[in-house]
Amino acid sequence: MTLDTLPPRRPDRVSDGTDASARASQVRRVGAVRDRHEARHGLPSRSLLVALVLGCAALMVVDKTGGEDSPVEPARRLAGEVLGPAQAGVSAFLEPVLGIPGALDTNDSLRDRVAALEDENAELLSALRTAGYDEHRLQQLDGLRTVAGDTGYAMVPARVVAIGPAQTFSNTVTIDAGSDAGLHPDMTVLAAAGLVGRVTSVTSHTAVVRLIADSGSTVGGRIGENMEMGLVHGRGRIGDDAVLDLQMVDASVVPEQGQTVVTAGSQDGGPYVSGVPIGEVTRVFEEIRAGTYRAEVRPFVDLTALDMVGVVVPSGTQTNRPVIEADGNLRMPS
Repeated sequence: MTLDTLPPRRPDRVSDGTDASARASQVRRVGAVRDRHEARHGLPSRSLLVALVLGCAALMVVDKTGGEDSPVEPARRLAGEVLGPAQAGVSAFLEPVLGIPGALDTNDSLRDRVAALEDENAELLSALRTAGYDEHRLQQLDGLRTVAGDTGYAMVPARVVAIGPAQTFSNTVTIDAGSDAGLHPDMTVLAAAGLVGRVTSVTSHTAVVRLIADSGSTVGGRIGENMEMGLVHGRGRIGDDAVLDLQMVDASVVPEQGQTVVTAGSQDGGPYVSGVPIGEVTRVFEEIRAGTYRAEVRPFVDLTALDMVGVVVPSGTQTNRPVIEADGNLRMPS
């Protein structure tokens, strides 16, 4: 048999039943599909990654010497000269933008601080405006304590909260203490300067006081060293023209200008206790027909500026309000 007559050689078989050429073709096709998949997803090929890693390792080895002797120092200096100004420009541009949140927070804090300062300023102004009023009330309270110590009368301090209407043709005020403070009608009301009037009616929390200037008011008074008796009548006027009339019981007694008139007192201390200053004699008139003398008395208390007054109560009175005791000490409610 010659070579020409030999049968063609069959391709070698592999264990899985495929020939070597088919297997090589399959391997090439799988690799091509993987490269196309990585390229489609923007991933570098494996060979490129290997090259980059090797390049970085080489640069690290070369740059290990450091300093100006490093072979990559010129490249680093060039990169710094080129990129440095660009980085500075970008930073200058972005700094205001990036600082906006912080600026907003700072502005909010400043606004809160300004609001707090404005509130504090308003409180200080309010305290400044009322400083004179508070000082005046404190002086009146101290005056009542002095009167209590001088006269020996205990009293409940109260504030004037209303003035009686003019159409009633009476001169009255309302105070913020009533039966709950132990008050009742026919109690003496006074201020630091002297007599104010007497209680005429009460509720649980308020009381009405008839002023000594009221035309229906009559107060027993004493005048002079001999404490001569007289009757003090109101004319129904308060203010600058508030004047009281003093009629002496003994027609032969002549009041003198500048003398002080004090309360004569009543039985059981009501409606007026004794020894409270009423006013000062300013003028004296002779009643020719009656053969007596009449005097005008200006009250010590400015009845148009009443604020804090004291209502005389028995010493040791238990009440839900502070009490100025007879020795001038202020007793707080228990």
